[in-house]
Amino acid sequence: MTINNKEWLTPDELAQEYGFSKSTQNQYRMARKIPYHKVSRFIRYKKSEIDKWLDDNKVEVA
Repeated sequence: MTINNKEWLTPDELAQEYGFSKSTQNQYRMARKIPYHKVSRFIRYKKSEIDKWLDDNKVEVA
């Protein structure tokens, strides 16, 4: 299932859409590697920020 029209994703939705497990998300958040927002006690990811982060961190294969 693709979550095309949602701008804010839960950790479960991010795992489903991009394939990052929740444990990987936790590791990346603790290392401040991935953009996220904390709303009260909830973690949310802004889809446009994740897309930009992925583009900015891609590895060019020669």
